[in-house]
Amino acid sequence: MKKLIQFKNIVKQFDGQVVLKGINLDIYENEFVTLLGPSGCGKTTLLRILGGFLEQDQGQVIFDGEDITNTPAYKRDINTVFQKYALFPHLNVYDNIAFGLKLKKISKDIIEQKVNRMLSLVGLEGYGKRDVTQLSGGQQQRVAIARALVNEPGVLLLDEPLGALDLKLRKEMQLELKKIQKEVGITFIFVTHDQEEALTMSDKIVVMKNGEIQQIGSPEEIYNEPENEYVARFIGESNIIDGKMIQDYVVEFDEKKYDCVDFGFKENEEVDIVIRPEDIDIVARNHGLLNGEVKSVLFKGVHYEIIVETVSGTSKTVTMHVLGNKDIVNDAAKEKISASDFYLDLEDVDSLNNSEVIARANAQAWDFDNEDISISKVSYNVLNAKGQYPCTFTTANGTSITVTITVVEPVYTEDVNNEEAVQAFDFYKTVDEIKESIALDTDLKRWANATAWSLEDDSRVEIWDVKYDFDEENIVEGDYKITFATKGREFKIHTTDYVEVNAKVGLKFSKEDIHVMSKMGF
Repeated sequence: MKKLIQFKNIVKQFDGQVVLKGINLDIYENEFVTLLGPSGCGKTTLLRILGGFLEQDQGQVIFDGEDITNTPAYKRDINTVFQKYALFPHLNVYDNIAFGLKLKKISKDIIEQKVNRMLSLVGLEGYGKRDVTQLSGGQQQRVAIARALVNEPGVLLLDEPLGALDLKLRKEMQLELKKIQKEVGITFIFVTHDQEEALTMSDKIVVMKNGEIQQIGSPEEIYNEPENEYVARFIGESNIIDGKMIQDYVVEFDEKKYDCVDFGFKENEEVDIVIRPEDIDIVARNHGLLNGEVKSVLFKGVHYEIIVETVSGTSKTVTMHVLGNKDIVNDAAKEKISASDFYLDLEDVDSLNNSEVIARANAQAWDFDNEDISISKVSYNVLNAKGQYPCTFTTANGTSITVTITVVEPVYTEDVNNEEAVQAFDFYKTVDEIKESIALDTDLKRWANATAWSLEDDSRVEIWDVKYDFDEENIVEGDYKITFATKGREFKIHTTDYVEVNAKVGLKFSKEDIHVMSKMGF
């Protein structure tokens, strides 16, 4: 196949920011090539440089063996279809398509032949006299494509032309564009951030990130053999796992070794592993490679998306002391006030303030009409030492309540395998406070001051799961265990078989389903 376009070390910057960092890319005749990446990755800039609308700061653009760096856009054998189509609203469909041909002063009979052929090609026979402003978005896009193709360019550039269409029409046009490209037999270069568009239409996909190419390959290669975590996450859905390449054809994750088909890594090299959701089968417990528990089931139309946890996250269990309601009633002032005892980390004593004390004690006051009243005074003297300290909340009318602040040394759970730690404290709440909670899981985390962090760099880790076995609507006084946990090892699975939440299951996949990638450098 003949090499048609060559980008050689293309560099481009705007206002001192480099948006293309030495792009090298070859495109061949009759290829449907997609530049794929998020907004700001440089894909449209590269397209505009090829079209002649921008000039690169460094490098060469070679077209059909000739350097076209200094060739103006109108002299390049390249046409562009923009996202907004840029049709002439004062011209009908026929005249929009014929516009470029008329500029070239081609005879009317030849123009008519070419325009009619384009109308047929894009499925708009009989629409020639139609006002373009009366067309649907999909029809307008077809006119824009016909206007570009009627000039018989060597290359057609398409800058996110499907972005303005609704989902159903976008899917139809994906197939139409591929069909048109095959019929006219020229090179299409398509820019999108939509992975489905890229996989559906392309002969070759160029995945870009921050002005650099991450991987070039066919849709099958990009999807089945991603070169790094970025590509794996950007193309399709993935289970990405930290692992270690023990030796050729043997990889390890979660302290278990698995046969795989990859080789060429250093022994014991840290790697990323990708297993696609559709490559995992749910089987009976102890009949697969892994056992786990179903955490969620989501119906996606053609399949279920099932999350199975195979390794628990780091967790900490505390006690919630549920008390009877402790409202203090001041009949003379027609007021009520309530607050709860709470535990305080010794490390937090120095930063304690009135607002935080009110929040931790959930202190609140209200009148007999249930209108909120401000707490005007908070009295406490908490020392930087373990122990119990009284704290009194008072309204302007003298209604008050005293609770106990218990200062304790921080106690947290470390999990070396997960490289995480979780800290949480016992706490006191009333029956009404539990029942009146709108978002109980969130409130439980707040009341217990539950936090988690990475042992590697002290960065914050999300508390993913809050576990308890009481019914908040029917809770009574007593002590209850609450467990706060980070996210464990979870696998996303796509299957047509329904599985109940909390079911104990096995997971099965083959060695060919395990793909090992080098760790990304940042």
